[in-house]
Amino acid sequence: MFTWAFVGIEAVSAVGLIFLVLLHSGRGGGISDLMGGSMGAVAAGSTVVERNLDRITIAAALVFTFATLTLDMRLQ
Repeated sequence: MFTWAFVGIEAVSAVGLIFLVLLHSGRGGGISDLMGGSMGAVAAGSTVVERNLDRITIAAALVFTFATLTLDMRLQ
């Protein structure tokens, strides 16, 4: 039961981490600029939102890391 709970936590955090990383704005000429994401000065004013998104992404990455390590130790 304990192992399946951590498998669920890891799966949810993995999908959430992918979603959160895709929400970040691009920094330079990459795929986001090819798709029309070069808003530049218009999106530059949302620094508080970017900081909060960074914090949430780091928290999701930590949850994913600890769930992975816990499953690794549990399944050895």
